[in-house]
Amino acid sequence: MDMIHPRCAALDLGKDVLVAAVRTQHGSRIERECRTYGTTTVQIQTLKQWLLGHQVRQVVMEATGAYWKAIWHLLEEDFELTLANPAAVRNLRGRKSDVNDAIWMADLHAHGLIRGSFVPPAPIAALRDLTRTRKQLGREIARHTQRIQKTLDIANIKITGPISDLLGVSGRAILRALIAGETDPEVLAGLVHPRVRASRETLQEALNGLLTVQQRHLIRMHLGLIDNLQAAVAGLDAEIEKVVEPFRPILTAVAAIPGLGEVNTPALIAEIGVDMSRFPAHGNLISWARLCRRLDESAGQVHSSRTLPGANWLKPLMIQAAHAAIKVKTSYFHAQYLRLRARRGSKKAIVAVAASILTTVYYVIRDRKPYQDLGADYFDRLDRGRIAHRHLARLRQLGYDVEIKDAVA
Repeated sequence: MDMIHPRCAALDLGKDVLVAAVRTQHGSRIERECRTYGTTTVQIQTLKQWLLGHQVRQVVMEATGAYWKAIWHLLEEDFELTLANPAAVRNLRGRKSDVNDAIWMADLHAHGLIRGSFVPPAPIAALRDLTRTRKQLGREIARHTQRIQKTLDIANIKITGPISDLLGVSGRAILRALIAGETDPEVLAGLVHPRVRASRETLQEALNGLLTVQQRHLIRMHLGLIDNLQAAVAGLDAEIEKVVEPFRPILTAVAAIPGLGEVNTPALIAEIGVDMSRFPAHGNLISWARLCRRLDESAGQVHSSRTLPGANWLKPLMIQAAHAAIKVKTSYFHAQYLRLRARRGSKKAIVAVAASILTTVYYVIRDRKPYQDLGADYFDRLDRGRIAHRHLARLRQLGYDVEIKDAVA
């Protein structure tokens, strides 16, 4: 097997300690040395000097939780680092130890058998921290909203029947009145905004319930937490606007793609970055996002074609974008969804649309060209003869003798 890195090192990381293995090869002679260090900054500086003393420049480390990030930032200026997927460097069962794992990773890296994971540059990493935190806060807001709804259901108050948004103008007005102790359904119905379509009688019937003192306290607490979380989200939005300013032209170009807007476009850029040279082709990006079928075949039999788990931030983001894109009836993605849904079902069609959106993003960023929609009639133009033949065959089945010819322009 070819030797790629005659001098390399591997780090097996933990929370408080790490094991470093240095591998050097001179001809057919291989030398290995292992040491254990702490994960404090002082200990990492000592590790750095030890590696430099062995004239090591190639270092691989396992992506263990968030522990690798601090080590990466301390070493990236002096070494060529590779981040390994734990699933790709797993040692054989029965040979598991920190020392054995470090030696095994060093052997794999020496022969170029470890494919590095994508590590974003510092500006993209900073944006990623902000967008992921914003997503987490949004989930917390949804959880507290569901808890308010549960409390109202127990009290038999059906706000979300006639009012769609519990945290909207009408919903908040009713919640504040309930917290203050108001119980009259007629008074509560009078707080609803005039644009709400439900009738006054329907509102009064839905708001006829009884809240206990403890339930009012719970609603007050959850509503206060929601207000604080929404204020934090607004602060994050302002900070995100500052961080994305250097990428504004790319952000504007990507946001023009159907399904992508002001909120999820910065989150998408934070996940994939703005340098598409990291992905040799769009298929590599699609595979990395877990939006393509897995390869699970043996003896000519396909065992599974389901998408692989992973990409816990990017994949849901693209699925959400696909659901938004198919609502634009004049877009190519709407036509693609309808075409695939008839044959493959709605779930697989949505995944395919998500993959198409990500492919479009790849080329918009790589080529620095604006997005141009293929149009909702793309497949009709592509399969014009096939469509005409299918309709002609159907008419003949119904008993008609039809002859077609091209229309004169």
